[in-house]
Amino acid sequence: MKTATHKILSLAPALAALALNLSVVHEAKSQQPNSWVATGSLNTARYEHTATLLPNGMVLVAGGYVGGAGNVLTGTELYNPANGTWTATGSLNTARCGHTATLLTNGMVLVAGGSGSRGALTSAELYNPANGTWTTTGSLNTARCWHTATLLTNGMVLVAGGYGSSGALSSAELYNPANGTWTATGSLNTARQCHTATLLPNGMVLVAGGYGSSGALSSAELYNPANGTWTATGSLNTARQCHTATLLPNGMVLVAGGSGSSGALTSAELYNPANGTWTTTSSLNTARTQHTATLLPNGMVLVAGGSGSSGALTSAELYNPANGTWTATGSLNTARDYHTATLLPNGMVLVAGGSGSSGALTSAELYNPANGTWTATGSLNTARYGHTATLLPNGLVLVAGGFTPAFGGIYPSTASAELYNPANGTWTTTGSLNTARFGATATLLSNGLVLVAGGFGLGSGYFTSAELYNPANGTWTATGSLNTARGNHTATLLPNGLVLVAGGLNDGSDELTSAELYDPANGTWTATGSLNTARRAHTATLLPNGMVLVAGGYNDSSDELTSAELYNPANGTWTATGSLNTARFLHTATLLPNGMVLVAGGEGSSGFLTSAELYNPANGTWTTTGSLNTGRAYDTATLLPNGMVLVAGGLGGPNDYLTSAELYNPAIGTWTATGSLNAARLEHTATLLPNGMVLVAAGSGGNGIGPIAGAELYNVGLGFSSTWQPQIAPFTLPLSLGSSLVLTGSQFRGISEGSGGNNCQDSPGDYPVVQLESLGNEQTMFLLSTTWSTNTFTSASVTNFPPGYVLVTMFVNGIPSAASVLDIVPPAPPFQITSIVRTNSGVDGNNDILITWNTSGTTNNHVQVTTGAADGSYSTAGFANLANIVVTTATTNYLDVGGATNTTTGARYYRISSP
Repeated sequence: MKTATHKILSLAPALAALALNLSVVHEAKSQQPNSWVATGSLNTARYEHTATLLPNGMVLVAGGYVGGAGNVLTGTELYNPANGTWTATGSLNTARCGHTATLLTNGMVLVAGGSGSRGALTSAELYNPANGTWTTTGSLNTARCWHTATLLTNGMVLVAGGYGSSGALSSAELYNPANGTWTATGSLNTARQCHTATLLPNGMVLVAGGYGSSGALSSAELYNPANGTWTATGSLNTARQCHTATLLPNGMVLVAGGSGSSGALTSAELYNPANGTWTTTSSLNTARTQHTATLLPNGMVLVAGGSGSSGALTSAELYNPANGTWTATGSLNTARDYHTATLLPNGMVLVAGGSGSSGALTSAELYNPANGTWTATGSLNTARYGHTATLLPNGLVLVAGGFTPAFGGIYPSTASAELYNPANGTWTTTGSLNTARFGATATLLSNGLVLVAGGFGLGSGYFTSAELYNPANGTWTATGSLNTARGNHTATLLPNGLVLVAGGLNDGSDELTSAELYDPANGTWTATGSLNTARRAHTATLLPNGMVLVAGGYNDSSDELTSAELYNPANGTWTATGSLNTARFLHTATLLPNGMVLVAGGEGSSGFLTSAELYNPANGTWTTTGSLNTGRAYDTATLLPNGMVLVAGGLGGPNDYLTSAELYNPAIGTWTATGSLNAARLEHTATLLPNGMVLVAAGSGGNGIGPIAGAELYNVGLGFSSTWQPQIAPFTLPLSLGSSLVLTGSQFRGISEGSGGNNCQDSPGDYPVVQLESLGNEQTMFLLSTTWSTNTFTSASVTNFPPGYVLVTMFVNGIPSAASVLDIVPPAPPFQITSIVRTNSGVDGNNDILITWNTSGTTNNHVQVTTGAADGSYSTAGFANLANIVVTTATTNYLDVGGATNTTTGARYYRISSP
């Protein structure tokens, strides 16, 4: 493959030549919408456990039972949706099953009661996600299991009913996280266990059904937190226990299944809080009890598994509140009851453990309700391909340069640039590049400017020039030139704010080994260590550890490359790391939320590739993962807010311009077909927008069409209503690393607890999960919370994240907010004196001592300057005040000291403080 067509990868003749390689299409098992796929198994088989979605996006499973005398568990483990694995975490202090787990507003998890080796428990304990440990907290006043626990709007936890030493309980009590104590509150009117408790939009708690002294119950009652009392409300039409209760978006409560006097039930009914009545709705297709129910982001309710007349079930079904009907959906891979179901931030449902035909289960599986689609949006003013696209801090998308339609059979490069506005789907022209170019790189800098560097122009060769786009005025200005002309290189924004450019192609020496750094502070480029292998059409990925992984590419001497290497910004050197399993170029590389790098597709010696592999920074190795459904190169890969990777379009064979798109799920390592593009395209761009949609713009079309102007939007297909989507209020101030992120807005508390069932061991997801995703280098992070409410969220300190602009997205019950753009800046240097200089010409021209300090640490907008004794003694009490200075600008950071008192010969201490 040492042909001239590989010298300029973006020219149309090159595309035709590359297309001579036959595409390789492999079939892969994948997850289709509305189906279940196995994910990593629990380390310990269990049922009657709890599962809690943590603010960092992980799922905590705690305790449970494995069957047999004394087999109650203390073990707990965490599920990572980013890679589908379970890892052990700190053990409970007390083995328990049939307990409750409640995420508190401070981010801790309260586990209370349950059954141990000797019966019902009073003990309670707290899990700290920050260090993975459990600590005991105040004990319940009454030992109980199979009770309910409800987080109230005031942050307290209501525990009600359950089973105690003498049977079903009527007592209820409140946990106060502020002091870790339990206090009795009003008792239920009817003693009950295996009931449900639902927090209503008005703040009251609906308890329904359960098991009492005479069997299954039809009674229901309401708890009023304002006065701690219970009042009877309308009774269920059918007495039931071990059922599920789900608050719907319309404010009604859906109760489904359970067991009654004649066994498992198919009946379902709706509670109307407005009048306190129950009305029947259509029946389940399968009678079931001890199942789970999950409110999906689209407002439908997924009921899964449980126990029926012949034992544990695999069947699952969906309830549609719009018409009150149940329809069958994909079946579980494993029959189970007493399991947990957890709605994840990506909109998928994790089912874990439970009891099956052979006893306690370790297996877990995922349900995918989404079906992504593409819709047309406004067309660009100029058709183009080989351009750049950059999401700006103001939410607009900048497209610049590329090839334009043929003129006399030649595709000329363009200097034009335009902006896409997601709010109205339109494109408007903005200032043109100083140099028409394609094959360049575009990097959003930490200062909000966009750096475009290098590239190629027909008749002009490869460029050393670079320029900066200023979103404030829409203009481009020249900046320092590269030391080496290059195109088809990579550019990576480093954590220190510098930009690393590596490899590529130039006119004289083919592929390059050279690399250089751009410093935005002075606009200059300096050479850094050279790559070990010259390459172009490679990928470069900033790893969480600050190193840059360069992988694959093409070299005229050795064709497609398997080699990979790491750049260390600390010393400017490159070192070899593990080699790819498959040589490839024109592939994609995506940093996943779990820190691994997904490389997919591209072109190899056998043509267009379906293979994909993962790089593990921990040991520098590559392992294969599920194969693409379609071999492709010249495509795009986009990390979605839900952690999945969208691959779209590209070239798949001889003149095979692709419309197909597919999703990679890191939790199960497979690719799933999703909605197809409306137009086949390659060398297009894909940009994740703040609203969670992906903008695909322009590109080259098939059948000799050449550059196209069309653009379209990808919607991941959660189908939720915007009326219950969390909303983040705008913020303008940057966030200093080491500080907490404070968000305000609305709908930070979900419409429902998301999941429930399994004998009342709910799996709520109604609290906010906040994610950061870097615009400059793909880094992602979930933030732990310290406090949250319906309209506020405060995170723990944000550390170990690269400075620059990020998208902040909040998930509540799997529903993402529209993202806001946040500027993360390095921590402010400590407040300190920067210099004390004796001078004959101070600021006022005649005084003797000039004291200066940095302004970054000032508080209350002023500083105080004091001086000590003339003999040089240091005594806080002896310091005399010289001045209180109001800091109005960054230049107000000096004091020109005059007068014999303060300038006499001898040692003297000066102190500057920021009160």
